[in-house]
Amino acid sequence: MLSSDLASGGTAARVLSLLCLTCLMGARAAEPPNRVTIEAMTYQPQSLTVHKGERVVWVNKDPFPHTVSAPNGLESKEIAPNGTWVYLARKAGDFNYHCTLHPTMTGQLTVR
Repeated sequence: MLSSDLASGGTAARVLSLLCLTCLMGARAAEPPNRVTIEAMTYQPQSLTVHKGERVVWVNKDPFPHTVSAPNGLESKEIAPNGTWVYLARKAGDFNYHCTLHPTMTGQLTVR
């Protein structure tokens, strides 16, 4: 019965549409996270806006460790050279953060 339904064209088109939609949803789930690069004693971008539930990854390209620290929720441990730290944005708000090892380094994460 399935083969005759598929042969009718209408059902085949619906099956193909469903498969395409499934592929698109899978591609969206595989999108890379929002990224902040730490390099030359700066966070780039210095300001980033994400939605609740999204991940943000900080990547340290400097030859020495850094941190990401904010009084209202962000707190990484030391991020080693070539290391990363991933944060899941669960709480909406503005997070003005800095490096505890280099206080002149600042950035802002806004979670909507």
